[in-house]
Amino acid sequence: MAEPLYDVAIVGFGPSGAVAAALLGQAGFKVFVADRAHEVYDRPRAIALDHEVLRVFQQLGVVEQIEPFMEPFTDSCYYGVDGELIRRMTMVAPPYPQGYTPSVVFTQPPLEQALRRAVAARPSVIVQTGLTVVDLQQTPEQVLLHCRAEDGREQQVRARYAIGCDGASSTVRERVGITLRDLSFDEPWLVVDVLANAQGLAKLPTTSVQYCEPERPCTYVIGPKNHRRWEISLKAGEDPRAVVEDDATWALLSRWLTPADGTLWRQAAYRFHALVAEQWRVGRVFIAGDAAHQQPPFLGQGMCQGVRDVVNLAWKLAAVLHGEVQGAAADTLLDSYGLERQAHVTELTTRLKGIGAVICERDVAAARSRDRQMLAEGVAPRPRQDVLPRLSTGLLDGSPAAGSLAPQPWLQLPDRRVRMDHWLGCGWRLLIAAGSDLGGPTPEQARMLALQTLRLGHGEGCLAEAEGVMARWFAAQGCQAVLLRPDHYVYGTAADAAGLRALLDGAKAALHG
Repeated sequence: MAEPLYDVAIVGFGPSGAVAAALLGQAGFKVFVADRAHEVYDRPRAIALDHEVLRVFQQLGVVEQIEPFMEPFTDSCYYGVDGELIRRMTMVAPPYPQGYTPSVVFTQPPLEQALRRAVAARPSVIVQTGLTVVDLQQTPEQVLLHCRAEDGREQQVRARYAIGCDGASSTVRERVGITLRDLSFDEPWLVVDVLANAQGLAKLPTTSVQYCEPERPCTYVIGPKNHRRWEISLKAGEDPRAVVEDDATWALLSRWLTPADGTLWRQAAYRFHALVAEQWRVGRVFIAGDAAHQQPPFLGQGMCQGVRDVVNLAWKLAAVLHGEVQGAAADTLLDSYGLERQAHVTELTTRLKGIGAVICERDVAAARSRDRQMLAEGVAPRPRQDVLPRLSTGLLDGSPAAGSLAPQPWLQLPDRRVRMDHWLGCGWRLLIAAGSDLGGPTPEQARMLALQTLRLGHGEGCLAEAEGVMARWFAAQGCQAVLLRPDHYVYGTAADAAGLRALLDGAKAALHG
């Protein structure tokens, strides 16, 4: 009997693979997931998330399950050579544009377990753990994965498309011949997670801290509850195998804690890199997450980037698999995944490298010059979200707001408030500003885009905002309508009736040729 033909095969069941499987399963596709490991890794690795990712978790129905394991990210205080405060990073002020706290810290194992439960709830998704993908081939019609179980038995999996979410040493990436471009960042660090007791917590800073000290740059992060993390730069000649021994780790933590102040939870020595895949698609095979990029840890964007990847890819695959986009237009749409994500990841990684250069200056004179310059610029809090770039290429029109992450306002119903995505869904959406006299889409435009329209404001056919987030956004952009893609990014905006017709016709042509 021939192997079943899946719509999508996903290699890797970490956060990126789980989100991809959940999104595609939610859309009703037959999905196969393979991973060597049987269980979620029981220690924290990622520690930070942002509101864009929480909006995705809302879409998957898991955000309430993970809320007990999250807390708002504290401010991050940067201290210079002489211990002086030189910068303060915070988050945007409420009302929050995505309907969630903009930056949070979280505990990774229970979050991954919630994602796996969401996948298990999708009957069209098959997950097989203890399975290693050792090779793959593809034809113009399908991908064939060659797998090996733990007992040595061989297995083949056929799918119309495959996604490699299999980490930094990705087999999928290697088998399709994708290379990584080095953005010139290669530094050894020790990451230490501690469960501090009451005595230890009393000794520690009350905000997260960047110690921009030439002798040994270091990051301190306040995690949920009593979880505290240090990322400690290693010096030339220090043995990464030795520093993960308990005594050596406690010696490096002695500035803050003693063994009487808490329990070591995890110690890991890493070389932090800045790498971006030269290609993100080869035929019917895509890569995402750490398989496609690795970035410095500053601002905790690693896991967020992987989620952005698969959200971008999942809706485009869905449009092609459903037959909504066909022929040459389908290839163009799928190619836009790599165009958009590669440019975005490259820009963000470049910005993170810049932050790293500030933190990690080893020359004392240069560090003092840095401190003077930053003090001259002022230490007023700066939102972390300002560091994140918008999409700069791909499936976008030419309006100034195109490529930015669209807000998710709270809507005021007669008896309750709801976040917009709960009310409107997560497909193509047209939002029209309160008080606008713009008409809606034509029936043909609405059909071709499977478009949902929301007219904000009061009166018949309108819904009111609860906090005015979209009203302020429309005013800032100087427009009356905005077209959102299924991944919540702005396709384009319109200021008048002619602009709205052009906007919707342009999106229709971009998707369908």
